[in-house]
Amino acid sequence: MADLYVNQRLSISAKEIAISTARSSGPGGQNVNKVNSKVTLHWSPSECANFDPGWRRRFVARQANRINREGQLVLHSEKYRDQGRNLADVRQKLIDLLLDCQDAPTPRKATRPTRASQRRRMDQKTRTSQKKRGRGGSWGADS
Repeated sequence: MADLYVNQRLSISAKEIAISTARSSGPGGQNVNKVNSKVTLHWSPSECANFDPGWRRRFVARQANRINREGQLVLHSEKYRDQGRNLADVRQKLIDLLLDCQDAPTPRKATRPTRASQRRRMDQKTRTSQKKRGRGGSWGADS
């Protein structure tokens, strides 16, 4: 198996990724009981040498539910009927997860509401208040 090229900043060695296969559920007819088409990928982000520490922190925080007690990320693929396509699929899933949290989120800039928006809000409150005040009445005072 070849190294996993994520982008210019990160490439994961094939030695760091463990692949196992199993019998898949789902379609496949008679083949489903004979062929190991399900692919499971195990990868430890903490042991990856050229993984940026900030990127690693974001990745581990976001994917904590997929990381087991040993600190390994576990991904499965049984989408296709053949092992080769499932292997490509699970490798692509890992790339997508890594790229999803590559960049740090941009910090929010605190803003204040404009004077016009404050005025519109207060006008709307006044209109609502007058509408509700107009609903009250003295029922039965005429009789």
